[in-house]
Amino acid sequence: MSSPPRSLADPVTDWDVLDLGPGESTALTRLWRGFMGARCFVALVLVLLQGVAFALGQPMQPVAMAISALYVVASWLGMRYTRFQPPIRGFTALWLLTIGIDLGTFTALQLLQGGSVNYTPLFALPVLMSAVLGTMTVSLGTAASVTLLLLADAGWHWLQQPVDSSGRFVQAALTGTGLFVVALLAHELARRLAREEAVAQRSRSSAQMQAQVNDLVIETLSEGVLVIDAEGLVHAANPAADAVLGHGLAQLALPFPLHAQPAWHALAALARQTFARREPQTEEIPVAQQRGAAREVRVRTRLTPTSERRVDSLCVMFLQDLRELEARIRTEKLAAMGRMSAAVAHEIRNPLAAITQASALLAEDLTDPAHRKLTSMVQHNAQRLARIVDDVLDVSRARQQRVLSLGEQVVLDPAVQVLAEEWMRQTQRKGVHVALDAPGTDVRFDAEHLRRLIVNLMDNAARYASTRDGAIQVLTTLQRAGTPRPSLMVWSDGAPLEPAVQRHLFEPFFSSESRSSGLGLFLCRELCRRHGATIGYERRALVAGGPEGNEFFVSFAVSENRLTQ
Repeated sequence: MSSPPRSLADPVTDWDVLDLGPGESTALTRLWRGFMGARCFVALVLVLLQGVAFALGQPMQPVAMAISALYVVASWLGMRYTRFQPPIRGFTALWLLTIGIDLGTFTALQLLQGGSVNYTPLFALPVLMSAVLGTMTVSLGTAASVTLLLLADAGWHWLQQPVDSSGRFVQAALTGTGLFVVALLAHELARRLAREEAVAQRSRSSAQMQAQVNDLVIETLSEGVLVIDAEGLVHAANPAADAVLGHGLAQLALPFPLHAQPAWHALAALARQTFARREPQTEEIPVAQQRGAAREVRVRTRLTPTSERRVDSLCVMFLQDLRELEARIRTEKLAAMGRMSAAVAHEIRNPLAAITQASALLAEDLTDPAHRKLTSMVQHNAQRLARIVDDVLDVSRARQQRVLSLGEQVVLDPAVQVLAEEWMRQTQRKGVHVALDAPGTDVRFDAEHLRRLIVNLMDNAARYASTRDGAIQVLTTLQRAGTPRPSLMVWSDGAPLEPAVQRHLFEPFFSSESRSSGLGLFLCRELCRRHGATIGYERRALVAGGPEGNEFFVSFAVSENRLTQ
């Protein structure tokens, strides 16, 4: 079971409450490898010491040589195969295979060689190892074991030579005291090292997480962001900055000089001005593009705060395309105007109905042709106003009701056939061709809304089409080029639309004719959005080699029943 997470301020008191998993403490792991290497080095020195003593004429001691050789093998095997998981929590197999072997080896050599060689300093190695890599219990227990071994050695010499053994007892007591002090200090330093490492690991994790969040936020910002140092080098740039500045900014290797492109010289000058004045700057700068006219960009700069004198501030530059800002403002104005228009339309409807009714009653009593023509003009314009009012209210209702019930769906081909024929009867329009190629396809669309969509598209086509046969064509298909969904196309042979007109086709109150409300195509777009469909325009020929025309296409969302089949 894992322990609950701790904050950076939580105290770490001992190894037992410092929950370090396998391999988590890299510092202690390095110390473990250091101790294992030191044991191998001491083992080799012991073997070499036996050889040097024999070379100096001292008698060979086979048992001591054998113990030293076995210690070399044991220390190498311990370094190669022993797995360490900090800390050493008790007198376990790990303690016996490392610290226990050291104590046994050094004690055996001390007893075998008597007073010829003093092995007491070697006992510092297992004491330090237990203090650094073990708990307080293991540390003090090892120091106590060494002290008892030294006292036992002094007692053995006292039994053999009672006269001159007092010095050995004093030496053993002083050595044991020193080992206890070393064990306490080394253990405290090791605990502090582990505590600082744990805090550093948590701080690094928090910093990495914060850096990832910052990168994600910067990457998804709609504003362009550049991070510039005092030398004019760009150290970071987000995709929005590439979209605003262009000139292959995304392909440049970081860091790169901001003045690398002539079009960015004004930005580099603003960054230098920010560093010189040590305060934020705001300016609207035209930035030249590789294609098209220069782009007006609002540039805001900020300096990062710094508390260290050796660390320089960075200039964070925010780039905002004024076209997008103007588009948002225009959208908000249109929304406000739409709400006002809906309110005005409600107020106009009743007086308009009264005017129409009064004009009709007046026409019944008039016999003079001139008077009847005037009343006819009144009725015609009143009907035009009524259509505009209905369009405004339809737009308002379409924007308020965006969610369509899954039960509202129609069979595409029969509905289009009926609605197209109904439009032709009402308008007395000839030469309209209807080609249906989506048999049995259900689409998510309200029947009344589909009628409004088709009527608006065919009215728009009739306004610009010629009078020849096939000048207007209504088609359906199961898969249009690039759109694997049921589609409806209304095509007409009208003249090409100007690029300026194409950009604003589906905007409200935009029309190239003075007698149009400019709400027809906007209403079509709102109805399509509400039903999960898309609408678009393109200039194309229906057949290869045929005449080009203006085509408005609608890609429908397939009904739920169709998806489950």
